[in-house]
Amino acid sequence: MPNSIKPKSQDLQHKTHNWFASWFDTPYYHILYKERNYREAQVFMDNLTHYLNLPEKAKVLDLACGKGRHSIYLNQLGYDVVGADLSENSIAEADKNKNATLHFQVHDMRETFDDKFDAIFNLFTSFGYFENDEDNLTTLKAMKESLTEYGFAVIDFMNVNQVVDNLVPEEIKTVNGIAFHIKRYISEGHIYKEIDFEDQGEKFHFTEKVKALTLKDFEALMEEAGIFLLDIFGDYKLKKFHKTESERLIMIFK
Repeated sequence: MPNSIKPKSQDLQHKTHNWFASWFDTPYYHILYKERNYREAQVFMDNLTHYLNLPEKAKVLDLACGKGRHSIYLNQLGYDVVGADLSENSIAEADKNKNATLHFQVHDMRETFDDKFDAIFNLFTSFGYFENDEDNLTTLKAMKESLTEYGFAVIDFMNVNQVVDNLVPEEIKTVNGIAFHIKRYISEGHIYKEIDFEDQGEKFHFTEKVKALTLKDFEALMEEAGIFLLDIFGDYKLKKFHKTESERLIMIFK
């Protein structure tokens, strides 16, 4: 990795107030997860937009968009897309792809947008990272308030029951010559992933922490937020959700 993009370990590790604000903003996050199946993600978005029957040129928000791969694809489908993410580095990279109907902005998902959207997509377990559990409710309310009168929102989350049953406690994943030592465990209602690696003589350590929200948890939060849960699916082909077997928990609401 070129020295020009190599962050200093002390800069990364001292941002402890919000772990996701430091880890997601590093190039290493994108290296570790670069092999994610984007074709599968595109099939998911094809199925989702077809199911929602979005109008032509619908205004779509990709919430927690990362570098914008999915925003770009949604825009190619003909939608007017805004990609939003907390990571300034990711948005700077995504912004290279902007056009008249594709825009990107740094945004905290806990805050309501000034614009209203026909659809809001929160994809690939981009929820439940906050230190304060109340922020999960705040985020749901912000999503609801950012929808048009006839708009729909989608949260694509892990199926916690399936994840817990199939948790891999330890593994080493080597990407771009970097050996990522990964440990996973469950503690106090959260699923943790400890990530240790070394690059160019420096050691790095990051912790991913996601609230282990089940369908029941989401239903309680949505009820409190005044949200109507319309449908639930268990995978990217929009098959029926099974509590123990489904890989995903995909919720359509307004």
